[in-house]
Amino acid sequence: MIDADGATITVALLNGATVEVRIVGPAVDISVGEPVAYHPVAELLSASAILTTARVA
Repeated sequence: MIDADGATITVALLNGATVEVRIVGPAVDISVGEPVAYHPVAELLSASAILTTARVA
């Protein structure tokens, strides 16, 4: 993850692209540089052992 402001985060994908997602589920305390997993079809974000809903902003 390359940027976070509390309500949205920017994720660097393995293909070199970036995507900004809006957290709509339970809040996740994520630090810049922390590894995350994002599934765009299921709209899931996994970070800090927490799974939450995230949609493309």
